[in-house]
Formats: sequence, structure tokens, C-alpha cells
Amino acid sequence: MGLPQENREDFVAGSPITYAKNLRGNLLYIHGTGDDNVHYDNAELLINELVKYNKQFQVMPYPNRSHGISEGEGTRHLQTLYTNYLRTHCPPGPR
Repeated sequence: MGLPQENREDFVAGSPITYAKNLRGNLLYIHGTGDDNVHYDNAELLINELVKYNKQFQVMPYPNRSHGISEGEGTRHLQTLYTNYLRTHCPPGPR
């Protein structure tokens, strides 16, 4: 995508911050604090936007994990988090 200064429209269109006010449902935000692809500052901007629009959500930061959240002791926690969240908020079967 290049740099935001060179391609502002695409960065705005591709940002979840742009759509935060329209989000609904059971929201879960997961972020590695050591992510060098999507900096943690971006997480705080999105969280602030969700708060601004009174969107209820859960957040799980993984300290010192990169974009893939694959480093560190206990990283299997992420799989358990996903599984439990889906079982609780997205049960199988018709609605």
C-alpha cells in the first residue's frame, strides 16, 4: 500500500477505525504488543473509537508477541481463547 502520506484514501478505506461505528455483535480484539506490522498505537486508536461509539467489546493483548502471536511461553492460550469465545458467542446450529 505504500506510505499513508502517498496513499491516504486506501489507508482510510482499509482501516477498521473507519467502520467502528457500524460494528455490532460480540467483538473480540486481539493484538500482540510487539507487532511491528500493525503497531500497538493502532490498537489504542481502534479501542478509543469503539469506546466513542459505545461499542461493547473484549480485548486481549499479548505482551511482546509479534503479528502472528507465536512467540513466548503459553502462546497456546490464543487457541483456547478462540475456541472458548466461539463456543460462547457463536454456537453451531440454526438461529
